[in-house]
Amino acid sequence: MNWIVPIVSFFEILLLLYVATIDIATRLIRNEICLALALLGIVGQLASPMLLAQSLIVAAILLMLLFVIYQRGMIGGGDVKLLVALAIGLPLSGVIELLGATALAGGVLAAVHLMMRRLPYPRLAPAGSSLVRRVYAVERWRHLRHAPLPYGVAIACGGIWTILSKGF
Repeated sequence: MNWIVPIVSFFEILLLLYVATIDIATRLIRNEICLALALLGIVGQLASPMLLAQSLIVAAILLMLLFVIYQRGMIGGGDVKLLVALAIGLPLSGVIELLGATALAGGVLAAVHLMMRRLPYPRLAPAGSSLVRRVYAVERWRHLRHAPLPYGVAIACGGIWTILSKGF
């Protein structure tokens, strides 16, 4: 059973990288990805039913707290789903680490977006432009229109940090 955790962690990290990319592009976090992360979390804890039960209780409490924050418009629904899906595979200490790492990554993300206010408004990226140029042009355009931060990126960073810190 020791070989399951590294495989689960590998797929969780791949899914989180995918979530970050898609969140930047569309500002949407798909239900299927959250479900896959939750199922991977359960599979990773099948060897310890008590740890799984604790994890599910912590995830349920987190869902209730995040739902209140969501109702006040301070967080998106996809962000709630993603955090709870990640919490399902973590013990209480892991959830605390996830929230801390996510907050730090969110601070860096917010700082980058604040710095974007000082950058020039780019022209539309012509066909054949580099990916960085196209992402910059779109993000600057979204920023000028007060679009929300792609906080799924911060959650993905926090999740990857937590997964790597718990060890393979």
